[in-house]
Amino acid sequence: MELTTNERQGIIVWVYSLRHFKTLKRFGLIHYASRRMKYVVMYINQSDLEMTQKKLNELHFVRKVELSYRPFINLDFKDFFGKEKKSSNKEHSNKKDIEENKSSEAVF
Repeated sequence: MELTTNERQGIIVWVYSLRHFKTLKRFGLIHYASRRMKYVVMYINQSDLEMTQKKLNELHFVRKVELSYRPFINLDFKDFFGKEKKSSNKEHSNKKDIEENKSSEAVF
């Protein structure tokens, strides 16, 4: 028996009222619901994404449906941090040079 994972994607469903909260449970796993701002964060399978998005938009209590961009963002930061350290060392050496020049100037 092999364990397989489903590719999931988060969607944000903006609603007029949370009265129909139970209806949204049919479409996917509800992660969070904000009563004050009236939105629901839910996760659905990526294979059913387009069909579910169309169905949600057709519901009378749904204001807007937004997709999460997280699956499309590169989360590999090892190159970024390497570049940041190099540039911060250059900035640090430039600051030292400026401070040395200030101290060497004659004060009247």
